[in-house]
Amino acid sequence: MSRTQFSISRRHFLLGSAAVGGSYLLPGLRNAVWAAGSDAPEKSTVRVGFIPLTDCAPVVMAAVKGFDKKYGISLQPSKEASWAAVRDKLTAGELDAAHALYGMIYGLQLGVAGPQHDMANLMTLNNNGQAITLSNQLKEQKVTDAASLKTFIAGSAKGTYTFAHTFPTSTHAMWLYYWLANAGIDPFEDVRTVVVPPPQMVMNMKIGNMSGFCVGEPWNQRAISDNIGFTAATSQQIWPDHPEKILATRAQWVTENPNTARALTAAVLEAARWIDASDDNRRETAQTLAGRAWINTKPETLEGRMLGQYQNGLGQQWQDAHAMRFFHDGEVSFPYYSDGMWFLTQMKRWGLVKTDPDYLGVAQKINRLDIYQQAAAAVGNVTVPANAMRSSTLMDGKVWDGSNPAAYAASFAIHR
Repeated sequence: MSRTQFSISRRHFLLGSAAVGGSYLLPGLRNAVWAAGSDAPEKSTVRVGFIPLTDCAPVVMAAVKGFDKKYGISLQPSKEASWAAVRDKLTAGELDAAHALYGMIYGLQLGVAGPQHDMANLMTLNNNGQAITLSNQLKEQKVTDAASLKTFIAGSAKGTYTFAHTFPTSTHAMWLYYWLANAGIDPFEDVRTVVVPPPQMVMNMKIGNMSGFCVGEPWNQRAISDNIGFTAATSQQIWPDHPEKILATRAQWVTENPNTARALTAAVLEAARWIDASDDNRRETAQTLAGRAWINTKPETLEGRMLGQYQNGLGQQWQDAHAMRFFHDGEVSFPYYSDGMWFLTQMKRWGLVKTDPDYLGVAQKINRLDIYQQAAAAVGNVTVPANAMRSSTLMDGKVWDGSNPAAYAASFAIHR
């Protein structure tokens, strides 16, 4: 079970409200003021990139359900082919913002995921909902979990087996490395790892290009449906209620368009709350996302895991207590500093950065609590945490709370 601590401060919430205009106004009145006064968005059209994954849902539904118009903007989702394409278009200004990998944005800030750019995280789009899939060829060899994979790999030359993730500093790379290393498998010595765009994972496994992959939904469920793989672990088994995708942009864009940034965040935040409000809303979201313009798959491939109904392709079924969440009374959406700092610790662990960065300083620069608090006040009835740090216990029993990131990064037996 997660040990995530979450506390709400009414005073902090009111301070967030005051930050956008001096006194708290009813959401409808506040929207009217922003739409008509000097706080109106600088841009009327906002182009937001996304990858066809279930967790792009808040961005897509903000546009489909018209939440964007409520805040004076027209959100135009732009379907992209890979995370590298999202990175390049975002940093070049072809996209205003994007459904993005947490680790990619932090990697860009440090210059290890591409040319250095000052970046901004406006909100977290979801917790949980990724997985590690292994091929049915491994299942035929009695490999069904990390322990049996360790034994199997030990019987072959190093690097014999290939595993895929989605981007060098991606969340998926970090979940995969953490899971392998927890079983005593060195992800840089014992196996080979490659980058594959999410929509291409299943086909690459089908033709034998990898023995396993870590990716977001629906591609893990799709591997089961297509009878080519099984779920060996979910990402929430690695870290219950972990941060996943974020609403990202460049820091310069926020400086130039602060009102648009607030309006965009408010629209996506309200969409996230709408999705989480009921199972019927989740089913409608699954039906929408399944369409050709978005993910282009069967609705049932999306719906089960969106509802927390898991089956792993090995005969096990369960209702997941930590399935994909988009809002959860604001707990999901808040851009905690400690969430971003965790990815920095893993970049240090795996040698992506050579020295300890200013963990808290980097997080404070990227995670725009000011914009989020303003957007939360605009939406109304969104609780805001009193503390920008939270505490969680991961699968190996290690507690992460952001209090001593350098020591945490140095605490792992397997590192690079």
